[in-house]
Amino acid sequence: MGYFLTFEGPEGAGKTTQARLLADWLEARGEEVFLTREPGGGLPWLRQALLSPGAPHPLSPEAEYLLFSADRAEHSRRIGEALARGAWVISDRYLDSSLAYQGYGRGLDLDWMLQVARKAAPLKPRLTFLLDLPPEEGLSRAKEKNRFEAMDLAFHARVRQGYLELARKEPGRFVILDASRPVEVIHEEIRRAIMPLCGP
Repeated sequence: MGYFLTFEGPEGAGKTTQARLLADWLEARGEEVFLTREPGGGLPWLRQALLSPGAPHPLSPEAEYLLFSADRAEHSRRIGEALARGAWVISDRYLDSSLAYQGYGRGLDLDWMLQVARKAAPLKPRLTFLLDLPPEEGLSRAKEKNRFEAMDLAFHARVRQGYLELARKEPGRFVILDASRPVEVIHEEIRRAIMPLCGP
């Protein structure tokens, strides 16, 4: 079996960059890597509908979460297949994003969300790298604003606090990284964190 790793954090924290760097490093070591992302890792056509700032009909938080969950259910199946092959799975966002954004950010009941997730997201990451960044800094980095990036600062502050609360509850899974530092420094810290999982 392989290892399932996720990258989480607010907008502009550098998740995609760090996921790609780690995938490249593992592939250079001869490992099979399945690099993926949410939304769209399961049902690619849902990504634009969920992120586009020009969506014609605003979604309720409940509908939003259930659409993310539909994508995640199919995504989890694909992740499971890759793990069964012995691949390293690296996902740019997973369930923790929904808990932070739709739960803490949008006010959905976390117990209900977790009930849905028991079926839609049965796989749990071995490690989750939380790239932490003040929302003001993260939003200033965004080049093209998606629907979530366009939301107000108070929303993004709640999302950040949600992530930190999730990490506090599971210190054995989360690795909190200061995302304000240089890309190379963060990448090196991530490599050190996964070395115990790597073979000789």
